[in-house]
Amino acid sequence: MLTSSEDLAVKPKSHTLRSIADTLGVSTATISNAFNRPDQLSKSKREEILSACQQLGYFGPNKAAQSLRRGHSGIIALVLADSIDYMVSDPVASSFICGVSEVLKESHSNLLLFSGSSPSINSVIDFVDGFICYGVPRNPALIKELAACHKKVITVDFTLPERPFVALDNRTAAFEIAMQALKPDDRVAIVGLRITDGTVTSKVMGETLIDIDTSVSHLRYCGYVDALAQQGISLNPSLIWNVPESSQAHAKIAALEILQEPTLPNTILCMSDLIGLSVLREVLSAGYNVPEDVKIVGFDGIDETKRHHPTLSTVFQNSEEKGRLAAKMFFEKTPVSQYLEYQLFLGESC
Repeated sequence: MLTSSEDLAVKPKSHTLRSIADTLGVSTATISNAFNRPDQLSKSKREEILSACQQLGYFGPNKAAQSLRRGHSGIIALVLADSIDYMVSDPVASSFICGVSEVLKESHSNLLLFSGSSPSINSVIDFVDGFICYGVPRNPALIKELAACHKKVITVDFTLPERPFVALDNRTAAFEIAMQALKPDDRVAIVGLRITDGTVTSKVMGETLIDIDTSVSHLRYCGYVDALAQQGISLNPSLIWNVPESSQAHAKIAALEILQEPTLPNTILCMSDLIGLSVLREVLSAGYNVPEDVKIVGFDGIDETKRHHPTLSTVFQNSEEKGRLAAKMFFEKTPVSQYLEYQLFLGESC
């Protein structure tokens, strides 16, 4: 017979499977069956046990312990490049997350968002089936941990040795969109995105560029420089800005500094659409015409580029499809690295 409800009320609320079984006067197998194998008990018996467990504040065998025993949790960690609040507010990153979530839902798996600013993956490594890493994490220590991790790791927009990846050919795409804007006599400014380790918007001015030669930032920068070389244009080192985040606030600082240059650059190559749109607004607000006075290009192909006038020339990448592809690769036995297709959108800004 199960313990009475009066007795249950005075029992402690923290329990193990064994303590619950002892409290209710049944076997651990009976408790386990009530939660996991209902066909092994009569309907009335199961309801009686579940009701008693609910009164005790016990909601079933420890899922983490079960996962460790099975070696499978059904949880995939998505390591973001930066803090979670910043990344989910970014339209490109949020589209990617939607794509990942869609596939995980179909696979009856769960998604754990993990900040790229975290000190270590050790806090979650035992409880997830593996990692999808979206962009170079803000904390470099995570890169080393992911490279050495014994679980499956899929990288997106950067590479790790012997790990499958999903990426755009960012260098070629940046080269191609820049070539749509550049003319041989142009005075060019580049507004980069995390091309240095700086945490504030500022001119690069001799700072060391990031040394991760497979990151999106580095590849896009190289693509722009390739296009300048193709047109025979010398890049003035004083006309390169680093923006630490793809946001209007940070990009506005760079745009206002560009507008203060003794000789205004007539072509501005931006590493994201959010940066490009912010620069575009400030140039227009200052009374200049686009593209007659200043040509501007972006990168990513977010919806706002087509709603704004003049429309922004950019590289369109399907971030949601990129997320779906990365998630599908995670469930493949031997995933193969893939490059995502892109298209040039030639807007009114160049």
